[in-house]
Amino acid sequence: MPITRISIGTPAEASKPDAIKAAVAEFISMLIFVFAGEGSGMAFAKLTTGGGSTPDGLIAAAIAHAFALFVAVSVGANISGGHVNPAVTFGALVGGHITLFRSILYWIAQLLGAVVACLLLKFSTGGLETSAFALSSGVSVWNALVFEIVMTFGLVYTVYATAVDPKKGGVRIPCCGERNSTV
Repeated sequence: MPITRISIGTPAEASKPDAIKAAVAEFISMLIFVFAGEGSGMAFAKLTTGGGSTPDGLIAAAIAHAFALFVAVSVGANISGGHVNPAVTFGALVGGHITLFRSILYWIAQLLGAVVACLLLKFSTGGLETSAFALSSGVSVWNALVFEIVMTFGLVYTVYATAVDPKKGGVRIPCCGERNSTV
């Protein structure tokens, strides 16, 4: 994949109705994801002894994030591509599937969506702090960096393999008794 596929676009692109609609979809998708994922973690920590550090807490957090991501991607899939993550947007930019100006618009919307979700959580929980993430004992910053790089690569690779790859054609699932329906 040559880096020459990156398209800059024009600043006027940010004011086009479809770009604004896509940015709003990214904002709402990220808001849903962070509100549901972080909110469930906050609730579980508040309602149980040991909170998210127990195996039950880790499983509950993972399931809540999975469902939240499913809903968030579904909300934005047909409007913006359902990136819901700045790394996915960056991957789409590098792959030539989105322009730089639209990427910047998406990044702003995604970051604002996350901030607004945390503010809404703080308000709706009566001022509880949203949890902060920390490294486990014995894990260095470099270990965490490598882990984050590998996991982010896995996420972007999965998105490309399932939703972005132009060679894949339509998603085929059996529907209503038909064989190989294209959705």
